Amino acid sequence: MNQFQQASASSSILYIVPTPIGNLNDITFRALLILKSVSLIAVEHARHTALLLQRFSITTRMFELHNYNEKQRSSFLLEKLKKGESIALVSDAGTPIINDPGYRLVRRCREASIRVVPLPGACAAIAALSASGLPSNRFCYEGFLPVRKKARLAMLSALKEQTRTMIFYESNHRLLKTLNDMKVVWGSLRYVVLARELTKIWEIIHGAPIYEILNWVKQDKWQQRGEIVILVEGHQIQKNSLPNGAKQTFLLLLSELSLKKAVMLASQIYGIKKSILYRFGLDFQQNRNVT
Repeated sequence: MNQFQQASASSSILYIVPTPIGNLNDITFRALLILKSVSLIAVEHARHTALLLQRFSITTRMFELHNYNEKQRSSFLLEKLKKGESIALVSDAGTPIINDPGYRLVRRCREASIRVVPLPGACAAIAALSASGLPSNRFCYEGFLPVRKKARLAMLSALKEQTRTMIFYESNHRLLKTLNDMKVVWGSLRYVVLARELTKIWEIIHGAPIYEILNWVKQDKWQQRGEIVILVEGHQIQKNSLPNGAKQTFLLLLSELSLKKAVMLASQIYGIKKSILYRFGLDFQQNRNVT
């Protein structure tokens, strides 16, 4: 039997098993085989995982392992593995450990030379990225931003010149605050993609400048519900960035003239491309007018 024919779980192995993020049909055949054949399934919340197990007639015993008890309960699972039992680690949805419990257990298994076998499967961040239309050759996963505004703004400021596509998770009740803070720190024209309720009936993936996304979410409260992924275009390095003197002159002109006329005059004075001035002016107006 080769590695591709191996179906059931082997002894003394911790399996990392992704589960569907919404559509239960996204479970893999291999994941089902492992969940049926392991000695124990370490779950984030038994009530949640029970729905999945019932759907596929899996009767394997569950053992809760979440953020509040992982440190203590990892020792119990480690002893089970050392005695030859096999264990599957799952979270409520998606790939375990990605903003979910399990890191400490995996770390201890690696330190104890216990084999850890990852299964491929559902992950909201990767699913959203694949459909976003944003560059995917280089990206960074930032998870959830800090809850407190000051810390959140500080992190966004630190990421302001990040050139890779950025991926964030966000809770529905903080979505507006996060989008507004992104607008303040990164400018209203930074392109973002909002991916909500992936794989579910109400799935939506919509991209636009931050100020448009923010207005859309404010006007349609349905967009503030469910599981949310925010993808942000990386910082675009401009070859012809505006010198401070040009900015000051342009803003002075803009206070008295229309955007079109201010762009034309500033372009003539400094020899700067109109497209750069126009983008700067529109960004300034949106930051001033959109609340």
